[in-house]
Parts: sequence; C-alpha cells; structure tokens
Amino acid sequence: MKTVKDYIRTIPDFPHKGIMFRDVTTLFSDPRGFRIAVDQLLHPYTGTDIDRVAGLEARGFILGGAIAHQLSQGFVPIRKKGKLPGRTIEQSYSLEYGEATMEVHDDAFQPGERVLLVDDLLATGGTAEAGIKLIERLGAQVVGCAFVIDLPELGGRKRLEALGMDVHALCSFEGA
Repeated sequence: MKTVKDYIRTIPDFPHKGIMFRDVTTLFSDPRGFRIAVDQLLHPYTGTDIDRVAGLEARGFILGGAIAHQLSQGFVPIRKKGKLPGRTIEQSYSLEYGEATMEVHDDAFQPGERVLLVDDLLATGGTAEAGIKLIERLGAQVVGCAFVIDLPELGGRKRLEALGMDVHALCSFEGA
C-alpha cells in the first residue's frame, strides 16, 4: 500500500543548487494520494471541536480547503502581504535572507474560535508561526498545526512545539 510520501516527487537543485525540492503537486494530482493526505491530516483531530481551517499561502489553500469541506467548516486564507482586499492585520517573520509578511482579514476569526492551521511543508516554522500569531491576535485559538511534510533538520516542529502547538506531519524528509 502506498503512503503519502510515495506520491511526493523530489526535484534536485530546485530552486537553487543543493536544494532537494519536495513537490506535492504529484500528490495533489493523484485522486487516491490526495484523499489519503486529506484523511490523514484530519485523523488526529477527529472529535476535536474545530470552527475554522486556516491555510498558509499557497499550497495550504489546496489542503485547507479540502479539510474545511470535510469538516463542513469555513476556510480562511493567510496570504502574503498585499494579496488580500479589505482591512487586514499583518505579521512579519524572518527568512534566511531578509523578512516576509503574512496577512489575514481583520475579521477572519472571532474570539474563542478554534482553528486548525494547515500547510504542505514545515521547514523553519517561520511562516507557520506568523500564521499562529495572526490567528491569536484576533482572539482565536490554534488547536493544531497539520503538514504533509516535515523537514526536521530545519527545526520548525521544535519551534512550533515551543509555542505550545500540537504539530502533526504525515511524513518527513532528511536534509533541506
């Protein structure tokens, strides 16, 4: 029986030499692989009260939308700065070379709502931490962080767990 990891293609030297890019588009394009991923991302949260699903740009939108549909709950996109119309709040975070900013609509979450945060890949955890901070600033609570892939050597899981987050990943790959 194939696992989620079996559906993920590795592309060497993309986007730069020495990087092993983990391509989830092959997972998404396979109906069985996509179904397995969505089901397994949801599994640890069965029976958990979840009011919204938040997805991090961009592949987190694909997963988060499918998970929100399965839960019959709303989906909230957390986007890169400048991509959302209307009033937003923003959270900056550090990258290897520089800084980036994520945004969410200022009315995306209500105080006390319970949110599942979803993305395809957990690397350093900077983007996920920015998403968590945005959700919490609006008074909602993150009940879990679900990822398809964890790159443990980059420390994202430890970073999020240090914030008190429950972190679930379907598979891991060594190296960057």
